[in-house]
Amino acid sequence: MTTQIQECKRCLIDANAADVVFDADGNCNYCTNMLAKLAAYQPASPDVLEAKLQQFIDAVKREGAGKQYDCIVGISGGADSAYALYLAKKHGLRPLAVHMDNGWNSELAVNNIENLVRKLGVDLYTHVVEWREYRALQQAFFDADVIDVELLYDNAMLAVNYGLAKRYGIKYILSGSNTTTEGMRVPRNYNWNKYDRKNIFAIARRNKTRVRSLPTIGVAGFVYHRLLRGTKWVPFLDYIDYNKQSCIDLLVKELGYRPYPYKHYESIFTRFYQGYLLPKKFGIDKRRLHFSSLICSGQMTRDYASELLQHSPYPDPDDLDADIDYFLKKMGWSQGDLDEYLRRAPRAHDTYASEAHWYAKLQSLQQRYIPGR
Repeated sequence: MTTQIQECKRCLIDANAADVVFDADGNCNYCTNMLAKLAAYQPASPDVLEAKLQQFIDAVKREGAGKQYDCIVGISGGADSAYALYLAKKHGLRPLAVHMDNGWNSELAVNNIENLVRKLGVDLYTHVVEWREYRALQQAFFDADVIDVELLYDNAMLAVNYGLAKRYGIKYILSGSNTTTEGMRVPRNYNWNKYDRKNIFAIARRNKTRVRSLPTIGVAGFVYHRLLRGTKWVPFLDYIDYNKQSCIDLLVKELGYRPYPYKHYESIFTRFYQGYLLPKKFGIDKRRLHFSSLICSGQMTRDYASELLQHSPYPDPDDLDADIDYFLKKMGWSQGDLDEYLRRAPRAHDTYASEAHWYAKLQSLQQRYIPGR
């Protein structure tokens, strides 16, 4: 007999999310908190929002006066970061576009990035990760059976962007992250702390793998760049009334952008990780989180999102077969290796050495003594 998992009546977060609480109406604390965030950040009128955007643009220009660039925009090839870059140029900023290539870019992502920087006329810095080292580190994470294999990429991306900000004397890093489409808090059992350098090194040592060239950042680096240097990592799209589909339509029309079926599918590994490995090994479908944010912001109906969730993240089985083949060849695995990995029980990241507790303490101190940071 199959046990029914309780699901939020308002969004799609279910009882598998850590720390979830349902109220008397069956609504969860995740969407309740996001609706409060939306109410807090959304201005009273479009004029107020435009004024806030212009005030921010002026601040970036003042800080960047006389420098080669006045801001950094990290780009993945996805729609959010692409629109952030477009918006920066539209308002007269001088961004350095930064991309990190870990060997898993889809051909479509490469083409989208090339089109963006060429048509917008911006400089692009691409940090190419040494593939053999990165593959060995991914193998160590797979062997450790921890959930957040993407910690390797996300941590390195943070390190690269902060490092370039220091090199060029830049104070503003503009990201495509935003409250409207991804403002819902990520359940702590969906991923891991992205500043946990110690965890990366501990898992690598478990496999006798050395971190030689991969850029990394820990809590000390966070303190240095954010608190001492004053580098600001800004969710740039919160300064506009961001409607994802409308912005994608604009990018398609003006820049020849080609969209992806789901969020973060510009990376072949991320597509395979979120669409296959996470559901199969960890029982997590991240579309629940992505769709729930869109439901809260009114950009997707719950009924439509629920219908999409009934279908595989791979609508075409041939695409899944192709990704499995590509993954096995790229990692040097057999089908038996993949089956064995999926059979093994997951392990918590803090089974291995971690600095997540220090980051949690730092966040607590910031909230207590530096409100609004």
